[in-house]
Amino acid sequence: MTPVYVTQPCMPPLGEFIPYLETIWRNKWLSNAGPVHEQLEAELAQYLGVEHIALVANGMIALTIALQALEIAGEVITTPFSFVATSNAILAGGLKPVFADVDPITCNLDPDAVEAAITPHTVAILPVHCFGRPCDTVRLAAIAERHGIPILYDAAHAFAVRKSGVSVLREGTMSTLSFHATKVFSTCEGGAIVCRDKALKDRVTSLRNFGFIDQERTGMIGINGKMSEVHAAFGLLQLRHLSAALDRRGAIDDRYRRGLAGIPGLAIVPTGDDVLANHGYFPILVEDAYPLDRDGLHRVLTAKGIGARRYFYPLIVDMPAYRGLPAAAVSVPNARRIADRILCLPIFPDLTDDIVDGIVGTLRELVGDRKAA
Repeated sequence: MTPVYVTQPCMPPLGEFIPYLETIWRNKWLSNAGPVHEQLEAELAQYLGVEHIALVANGMIALTIALQALEIAGEVITTPFSFVATSNAILAGGLKPVFADVDPITCNLDPDAVEAAITPHTVAILPVHCFGRPCDTVRLAAIAERHGIPILYDAAHAFAVRKSGVSVLREGTMSTLSFHATKVFSTCEGGAIVCRDKALKDRVTSLRNFGFIDQERTGMIGINGKMSEVHAAFGLLQLRHLSAALDRRGAIDDRYRRGLAGIPGLAIVPTGDDVLANHGYFPILVEDAYPLDRDGLHRVLTAKGIGARRYFYPLIVDMPAYRGLPAAAVSVPNARRIADRILCLPIFPDLTDDIVDGIVGTLRELVGDRKAA
């Protein structure tokens, strides 16, 4: 089998990108909120069903700027089961991460664990819509309101995800997005911050440009977090192909679910009720009833050229950079159990049915079941 990896970027025909580059060349405008950048912001706001969105250079910068825009100092409750950028951004902002356990089914922050972790020093909650599955936004909002603290959602996986017909990006004070090459929507490198109101967007817009309030003066200590015109152009091109890409991802997701149904010891992480998913990931849990443990299965798939990923493993609290921090000495049994069992199977628009069936066949053969997908 030709090596196949857990996710790959959607790559439209090269010829379609040339007109965008020619436009940038004619404009002689490469950065600093040029016309292509502004067009992408407007089109994304309309597509995602939000009013205020600010483009930035990548997903971690989105988190860093959003935290700075909140003007807070103290403890931020977050999840240990995430990509390390989530907690890195907290530390980069001079804040203290406090890790709470996750729900054993959804893999998202458990509201009860969040409530238990709140102290007089808590200044924000930073949940992650893990694998694009929406958090329990209703309960988290109630906790935040009760304690008078903001919620910043890391929605890196949740582009275009809706629950009960409403974009999950509308939840909380802000939501951040990643447009990395492996995401369902990509600008090669990039990200965005969805803000509740225009005043907050204006603050974010200043912070992403060194804190400038006009051409000559800075009012805040910002960073260089701007998205270039070339990256924005790639995003506009991606947006033209996005509906077809999401449809294909949905078809692959369905094929996996039908093919893996009934295999003892393999549990598919649920999407959630009334959720319009983006199918950015296909996570499974390798339980004790399966003939191999997760790491054994991972080795078998890797040897066959199937680049499944143990995502997220290890937990953030187990990473060398975090082990010495007081926040890492926390009991998170649900997160630990999931991290030891999680495996994300390949899913991307160019993945063929034959390859999907081959992956399913490998998983079935290991339990002695040669049923076709």
